[in-house]
Amino acid sequence: MISKKDRRNKIKTRIRGKISGTAARPRMTVFRSNKQIYVQVIDDLQGKTLVSGSSKGIEEGTKSEIAAKVGEAIAQKAIAAGITEVVFDRNGYLFHGRVKSLADAARKGGLKF
Repeated sequence: MISKKDRRNKIKTRIRGKISGTAARPRMTVFRSNKQIYVQVIDDLQGKTLVSGSSKGIEEGTKSEIAAKVGEAIAQKAIAAGITEVVFDRNGYLFHGRVKSLADAARKGGLKF
């Protein structure tokens, strides 16, 4: 029997084989823990994180509402850093719930992916 963690890692490896971030279109990756959600905009060619954000310090609302706030915040930070287009990396998670609300809020904030 394959565990949830192994299944996610298998999906993650398959996704990362197809996408990578460049300076023109960096990779926006999401990590979801039980309590928090984290997002980074990464240039894989240089191996540097350009912009990052998390839900730490945001306490009001449901987990999906908090993820939407993080998505809006990362969009503002990325646009301020001169990034308008990204490649979305869901990191092996289903595009549903908190991951989807973060992505939709980032799109609403002005990022294109």
